[in-house]
Amino acid sequence: MREEFEALLATVREEEKDVVDAWLTEARLTDTGARRAAETEARDILSQLRQALESGGDPSRLDSAAWAPLREVLGDLSKTRAAKGQSAADTSMFLLALKKPLFSSLQRRLAANPEAMAASLWSLSTTVDKLAQHTVGIYQQAREEIIRRQQEELLELSTPVVKLWDGVLAVPMIGVLDSSRTQMVMEALLQKIVETGSELAIIDITGVPTVDTLVAQHLLKTVTAIRLMGADCIISGIRPQIAQTIVHLGIDLQGVRTKATLADALALALQQTGWRVSRDK
Repeated sequence: MREEFEALLATVREEEKDVVDAWLTEARLTDTGARRAAETEARDILSQLRQALESGGDPSRLDSAAWAPLREVLGDLSKTRAAKGQSAADTSMFLLALKKPLFSSLQRRLAANPEAMAASLWSLSTTVDKLAQHTVGIYQQAREEIIRRQQEELLELSTPVVKLWDGVLAVPMIGVLDSSRTQMVMEALLQKIVETGSELAIIDITGVPTVDTLVAQHLLKTVTAIRLMGADCIISGIRPQIAQTIVHLGIDLQGVRTKATLADALALALQQTGWRVSRDK
């Protein structure tokens, strides 16, 4: 092992407590809870850094197997901080704060060998920079996964399949209707038809702002899928402006029953399924 690496290994072996304390001070962690959590993270990182150096890991090749445990620890740190809503900048700055305490130690240890000191400080600087870049990359992936999952949950909440009556289901659509959302609605509705044995489904588009050719195609595909399951479908929420748009675009909805309101669609559904609702005198 080269002298500059030996000095770094000696530092993390012999001065762990001092390095951790100086690291947390440099990171400006004043909150007791945050400092305690960061101290655990710092000790884990230094422990894996020491093990990587002991196993002969080359700091210039952080993608090698020797550094895999440290990369895993940094990945967990990034994911945890992303889930807590902390920024990528905060996570990166926490790693970069490690430079100063290690620099100070290496300068003391290699004071008699300026050449080795310069090489060691350069190697340490690039290593910590790469570790910080790694955490930012993992953080971004974690945030993207969180956002994707939240979008899926919002889609599920915005397209509920509700039972209006025995044998009658309804899907109130709100917002823009695109391909992915149509697919989710179709899957949820078909699954509910199977589970409940419903004969009729109402798709209410009152909350859909506009209907163009693409939206109409999505609706027709959903209606076709429902009919293939042995059920029937009514589209409600056809407002005057939407009706004019459909006519203007030349969209063919023949064979698909439509109603202006969800109430009208429910009345038709009850009539078709053999129910009659009467008011007490």
